Amino acid sequence: MQHNQGSIPILDLSTARLADGTFNPGFIDELRNAAHTVGFFQLTNYGAAGSQVDSLFRVTKQFFDLPLEDRLTLDNRTSAHFRGYARLGTEVTKGRPDAREQIDFSPERPALESYPEDEPFWLLQGPNLWPRDILPELEDAAMQWADLMSGVGAELLSAVAVALQLPEDYFAEPFEEAPAWMAKLVHYVGGVQEAGNQGVGAHADYGFVTLLLQDEVGGLEVLPLGTDTWVPVEPIPGALVVNLGEMLEVATEGYLAATIHRVQSPPPGVDRYAVPFFWSPRLDAVIDPVPLAPELKADARGISDDPDNPMLASYGSNMLKGRMRAHPDVAGLHHPELAAK
Repeated sequence: MQHNQGSIPILDLSTARLADGTFNPGFIDELRNAAHTVGFFQLTNYGAAGSQVDSLFRVTKQFFDLPLEDRLTLDNRTSAHFRGYARLGTEVTKGRPDAREQIDFSPERPALESYPEDEPFWLLQGPNLWPRDILPELEDAAMQWADLMSGVGAELLSAVAVALQLPEDYFAEPFEEAPAWMAKLVHYVGGVQEAGNQGVGAHADYGFVTLLLQDEVGGLEVLPLGTDTWVPVEPIPGALVVNLGEMLEVATEGYLAATIHRVQSPPPGVDRYAVPFFWSPRLDAVIDPVPLAPELKADARGISDDPDNPMLASYGSNMLKGRMRAHPDVAGLHHPELAAK
């Protein structure tokens, strides 16, 4: 059953399928409504093991409590693949520093020694950086979480396909073999002078499906389409906050909404922890327009493409552009030839 919390719907993933394995029409209706009108919803009963959420937050906090010199053994400035630890205030959103520190991680794969010159996004593939000597359980907890989220992301994308009156495997092929998901372990710090109240500046995500685990501090706010009022996403313990990315908005001519959101910093002396996971296809995936049924097409809003940041059909190109914009220091150190473009 759908409840409204502010205007953010709550969906229960355990009700997504009927006993015969097909999708539950009631769940699909709720999902379609949430994805089209708000672009955000909260998701419960998605299959986390009993203590998995608490354990993940506990070990994440343990990492950020380590001395800075220990955290810097994972310094993302040493990674050509935009992995590892980003110091407080070094990630940039809308040109301003964010009041957070974080670890970026993705599938553990070897770096490619060569790739086509016109496909520089392959440089995003590579090894993660983990504190394997001082806190080995962090990698285990984070990668187990990524496995769970990969399954949830795939299931939701199947449901989105059905909500668009398409076969449930419509979006599956670009995710086969080597999906390039991305995730972060994030620590928001209150009272950071340079960042003001910007935990993360207002933005839309550029991928497909974002699955956010947030703690109980709060601070995430959403700007639903057609409004000028920010709506707080009130924390529900253990729930995922789900939103759709711009590649789905563009592919559906704006029928699905990639909603603007931001994070307000916690008050001075308060810490907030969050684990965003971005379910994303292979780096070389190219996303074609989705054939919409006439009644859906009639409700498509068109694309609100940002002229300063136009969307590209290639997922890897969007991801590379996003990473370079967010971490200009890493881009300048490792990829000056691309940073100069």
